[in-house]
Amino acid sequence: MLPSFIKHSSCFLVLFSIALTVHSQKKINREIYEIKTYRLSGAQQEKQVDVFLKDAFLPALHRHGIKEVGVFKPLETDSLYGKRIVLLIPYRSLQQFYDLPDLLMRDEAFNEAGKKYLEAVYNNPPYQRIETILLRAFSGSPNMEVPALTNARLERVYELRSYEGYTERIYQNKVKMFNAGDEIGLFKRLGFNAVFYGEVLVGNHQPNLMYMTTFANQAARDEHWKLFVEDPQWKKLSTMPEYQHNVSLNTILFLRPTGYSDY
Repeated sequence: MLPSFIKHSSCFLVLFSIALTVHSQKKINREIYEIKTYRLSGAQQEKQVDVFLKDAFLPALHRHGIKEVGVFKPLETDSLYGKRIVLLIPYRSLQQFYDLPDLLMRDEAFNEAGKKYLEAVYNNPPYQRIETILLRAFSGSPNMEVPALTNARLERVYELRSYEGYTERIYQNKVKMFNAGDEIGLFKRLGFNAVFYGEVLVGNHQPNLMYMTTFANQAARDEHWKLFVEDPQWKKLSTMPEYQHNVSLNTILFLRPTGYSDY
């Protein structure tokens, strides 16, 4: 017979091995993101949507457990200034995204506060069109992070990037570059204040990924990118044979948070 301490040790090792296996197989809870863009004709529509978002929509989202909602507008120097409002809405799951319209329909405070917007007539709509992109967070960055900036909100620059791929498999190679290649870690080490990294599930430019970084101002943004392209880790990563030619188009939109945005 084996001594009792050996039997107990063996049992512990078996249980520990099982626990490690279960832990490694456990799915990562990756958030879902909605990028919701209002297309506007001018200042009148912009004001209507601002009032609706500030007084009705964001308070309703907060009541229903969605606490950190970003609301942004293009920079004043952009041709889209005054013509777009962009929301970033995080969801814990697709189910939460699916349930939200019914929750809002039954939310009396939301319907009262947003009455003017919700009951707009056909010949005076508050916007031209709404566009939605649905994303799944990267496995290497499964949750949104509110940027750690302390300067005045209206000075900040948020950079929203979209990387399109030639094919689905080539696009997935770029996603792998962020996760396994630790491009995410490089951004973090250099202080890019990334809000999210996401794989586009539904959108007009698939296959593509999107991510958002934040800076105190435009000068800080330019300095960060200068450090990035000169960093030894990036130089090594960008020249690795397995990560070549994996982006067909890189689109950048510079944004500024509104006064009523959550960050």
